[in-house]
Amino acid sequence: MRKLILTTSILAVSASLAFAAGTHGGGHGHDAGHMKTQDGHGHGAGHMDMMQIGMTGDTTKIDRIVTVTMMETADGDMLFEPRDLMFAEGETVHFKITNAGEIDHEFVMDTFANNEKHRALMMKFPEMEHDDPNSVRLAPGENGEIIWTFANAGEFNFACLIPGHMEMGMHGPLNVTSN
Repeated sequence: MRKLILTTSILAVSASLAFAAGTHGGGHGHDAGHMKTQDGHGHGAGHMDMMQIGMTGDTTKIDRIVTVTMMETADGDMLFEPRDLMFAEGETVHFKITNAGEIDHEFVMDTFANNEKHRALMMKFPEMEHDDPNSVRLAPGENGEIIWTFANAGEFNFACLIPGHMEMGMHGPLNVTSN
């Protein structure tokens, strides 16, 4: 009986530690939700935690659809189309994102400081995948989406944080105006 109690306790502690550790190897530990590629791969979004730039949006309250294309140019530049984004505080946007390039790209919206921290982390762990609600990583030819509510006015940015991509031009301003 004592052995059974000890084994049960060890299993309970192990399960708790595994749950607390999240899924950093495959992302940042958020549960699946609104962002999926067309082939069904989840990119997380189930949590409703508020970030400075906003939060996962309600799919029934979309104000606007914005198409974003990620690509490389013949000159070797990497870019987003459109090159800059502007929204109103409180606006819920359905981003339809396409990787029209020949290599993986990602779309990450956040503060300049947070994107820079994330970029530095990506330099250490280039194969890191994301499941954050404010980002999506896509293989060539793949499509994805983000539903987002911009809750705070301010100057933010969007970028591809895969090592070298931001330096090759994959970033732009994202401004949220107050009502």
